[in-house]
Amino acid sequence: MANEHGNLSINSQNIFPIIKKWMYSDHDIFYRELISNGCDAITKLKKLDLIGEYEAPDDIEYKIQVKVSPEKKTIQIIDNGIGMTKEEVNEYINQIAFSGAEAFLEKYKDKTNEDQIIGHFGLGFYSAFMVADKVTIDTLSFKDGASAVHWECDGGTEYDMQDTTKEEPGTAITLYLNEDSYEFANEYKAREVIEKYCSFMPIPIFLENEDAGEQTEEIPEEEVTEKDKVLDTFIKDAVTEEVEKEDGTKETVEKVPAKKMAKIVKRPVALNDIHPLWTKHPNECTDEEYKEFYRTVFKDYKEPLFWIHLNMDYPFNLKGILYFPKINTEYESIEGTIKLYNNQVFVADNIKEVIPEFLLLLKGVIDCPDLPLNVSRSALQNDGFVKKISEYITKKVGDKLSGMYKTDKENYEKYWDDINPFIKFGCLKDEKFYEKMKDFIIFKNLDGKYLTLQECLDENKEHHENTVFYVTDETEQSQYINMFKEEGIDAVILTHNIDQPFVTHLEGKNENLKFQRIDADLSDSFKEETSEDELKELTETLSDVFKKALNNDKLNIKVEKLKNASISSMITLSEQDRRMQDMMKMYNMYGMDPSMFGANGQTLVLNANNDLVKYIVDHKDGENTPVFCEQLYDLALLSHAPLTPEQMTNFIARSNKIMELLAK
Repeated sequence: MANEHGNLSINSQNIFPIIKKWMYSDHDIFYRELISNGCDAITKLKKLDLIGEYEAPDDIEYKIQVKVSPEKKTIQIIDNGIGMTKEEVNEYINQIAFSGAEAFLEKYKDKTNEDQIIGHFGLGFYSAFMVADKVTIDTLSFKDGASAVHWECDGGTEYDMQDTTKEEPGTAITLYLNEDSYEFANEYKAREVIEKYCSFMPIPIFLENEDAGEQTEEIPEEEVTEKDKVLDTFIKDAVTEEVEKEDGTKETVEKVPAKKMAKIVKRPVALNDIHPLWTKHPNECTDEEYKEFYRTVFKDYKEPLFWIHLNMDYPFNLKGILYFPKINTEYESIEGTIKLYNNQVFVADNIKEVIPEFLLLLKGVIDCPDLPLNVSRSALQNDGFVKKISEYITKKVGDKLSGMYKTDKENYEKYWDDINPFIKFGCLKDEKFYEKMKDFIIFKNLDGKYLTLQECLDENKEHHENTVFYVTDETEQSQYINMFKEEGIDAVILTHNIDQPFVTHLEGKNENLKFQRIDADLSDSFKEETSEDELKELTETLSDVFKKALNNDKLNIKVEKLKNASISSMITLSEQDRRMQDMMKMYNMYGMDPSMFGANGQTLVLNANNDLVKYIVDHKDGENTPVFCEQLYDLALLSHAPLTPEQMTNFIARSNKIMELLAK
């Protein structure tokens, strides 16, 4: 055909610069778009072969070839798919936003299904101009008698098209990179980007560095397989040397023993897995395959706790695998990754419209060809359909967890310490998830036994109706724990940051339910019966002494007669005050004064049955009484919370002073 010169058909005068620079947030995504187009072209040809409209050669190997040249600053993406005629180039390339995939599906909708046709918008090709000053296309249609076409454009609105020589059906796109994009012709950068976006595309993808020359490796002949022997091989000569014998004659000897070696051309290895695990039926997958897939995709070599294989065909197509990773940190620092795919094409990580927020703590992959993506295939259009997908995923996770509780409670309890922050977060964020899981939320008690909420209430029914005691730090609160155990009162362990809002949530959902930390107050179970007048008199006496010794007129002091005489002093802080202080500490990140949430609300409890407290009562004006008061106060603080640096310094110095007094 004669050379043809024309203008690209663009409906809006300024749309092309917008497409080039703003259609995609990440410029490296051009690799995904162009390789996706190549996969589409091959998938279309395979479907035509399947329905008898094309007969593929017996030895054909469908593949995508990516060739980079750092020297020439070019990238070439080649497929052996359906190819294009001149008319099709005009229709699909020169008319921006005409979708070839949609046209193909419409034409063959009655003869084949639409699975695995990736393209939707016809704009992906133009992502090439984000990184290239010039782009060329060399293409040959599969149709009998078709002529090969060469097309090129320098990034403006004009193109050139002419006949060319190409013998095999398919398309080769060549990008002549702009100055800001040379890095994409680097073999390692190309590999990184392709593995990011194309790791599971349905057609094998091969990468070649055109400037590197033939890649070969030498292996010992004894290691050569039958398959290797058909390749170009040779036997390496022995290293020899001519030496003179004692009689003056010369002979040739092997200085280095001959070692037969074979020169083997490296076999190309595809960068992608065309049959990812999620495309298989769960019954076809082994535990080891699930673990290996997890290690490969997430580079996490700690084994996941367990997983959920999603496999749904109706009312929408969705497949995937969600892994529950081993969690040893508080929920705020957990970083999960849910990778979203569309027909095995990577779309994005952690799209909250599809993945419920609490599930973002997990790791996994979800592939949903029915997702309504926007024009750049990287974000979702608003659609009620997306909400249905999110609800389905939530339901499947709830089903898995509740089913495990019912049928495999031993493992459920074993995993609980790792998965409970995720479950609690889900209950806070999703009402339906809470309703699904409320009867399967368990708590670990002081003996390491796991109990439901109702079982926790039943344990303490004799001591406190509708109250669940809890521990947030087993070390700091050890004194209180021992007191509880001595009196046969149970408590549960709640050490994660999420536990505070979670127990508040449970209190709101269950009438009269109350959660109380074990250091919030002293139950009558710990006290001896005594007259109020006696305690009042002791409280007045000791309040004066301690306030003077500690130079703190605002100190709250309470005297009790505890059954355990070895306990001298304790700190209590009402549940309401402590929750308020915890909330205020959160706001400290925004510049609030830390002194606002200091020791307000704390009460120093002194045990009238303890000998040290009795000594202070009997020696109110003694020389060493202030030292004892300070020490008892700090000991009480230590059993409640860490001392400040200044308090710890004074505590150590005072302890030394007390030991000196004892020594004298």
